[in-house]
Amino acid sequence: MYTLDPELLRTFLAFVDSGSLSRASEIVGRSPSAVTAQMQRLETSVGEPLLEQAGRGRTLTLAGEALVGHARRILATHREALLSLKGIHADGRLALGSTQDFAEKGLPDILRLFARSHPRLRLDLRIGRSAELADAFERGELDIAITMRHGAQEGERTVLREPMLWLGFPTCLQREGGEVPLALLDPPCGFRSAMISALDAAGRRYRIAATSASLSGLSTAVRSGIAVTARTSRMLGESLPVLESAGLPELPTAEFSLRLRHDAVGPATDLADLLAELLPNFA
Repeated sequence: MYTLDPELLRTFLAFVDSGSLSRASEIVGRSPSAVTAQMQRLETSVGEPLLEQAGRGRTLTLAGEALVGHARRILATHREALLSLKGIHADGRLALGSTQDFAEKGLPDILRLFARSHPRLRLDLRIGRSAELADAFERGELDIAITMRHGAQEGERTVLREPMLWLGFPTCLQREGGEVPLALLDPPCGFRSAMISALDAAGRRYRIAATSASLSGLSTAVRSGIAVTARTSRMLGESLPVLESAGLPELPTAEFSLRLRHDAVGPATDLADLLAELLPNFA
């Protein structure tokens, strides 16, 4: 009887979650031809076609759709087993820094899983601005840092790419003067720069209606209806809607870098691997 190789299942789910083989190849760090070969090997193991042609792309067959749930459960069990074995004797301290973007969506679930398998490990968690965290990482105060990316960086383990979205209420854009009222984080801030650059390029007038040093302050300003801002879908909620068809210019893709200290070993490496694998699933 054939077995289901976890690496093949991981590539299969990368296709499922991203929607294309080319994007799946970026996620798993393999060439498109290697990913295609992996899918063929998985189909041989299953004994059924998993993908079929759909226009210029591929879609799941009935067998492929049936495999998705099994694949997630197999990988989850595989992951928990490895983490538990590695975490039995792990102790000491691990310092992780992250921007607020991941603090409420993604990070809590992943850290819960990691802490359950590493009960004696002390986690020092720092949530803050990208510039502050990057400086702390360079000073050796953090083992892992998740920050906004501005080009390739030393120790980069993976890159998380998410579209920037305009967030706020349409009533903000219906006031006299036609200016776009902006809620901005204090500089330096990649989202701030992206918003202003996009509006300038489009010739759209704007004014700074609110500023804050924190995302909670930014969210309050937007929820109060006095301004709009831009973040990723991680900041979405019932009280913070996406501004669609509002005539605002298109924004670039936000890139976040997950960095690991060059001399990191053991639990820090395991947590970095776990974050790189699972954070994209919480977008």
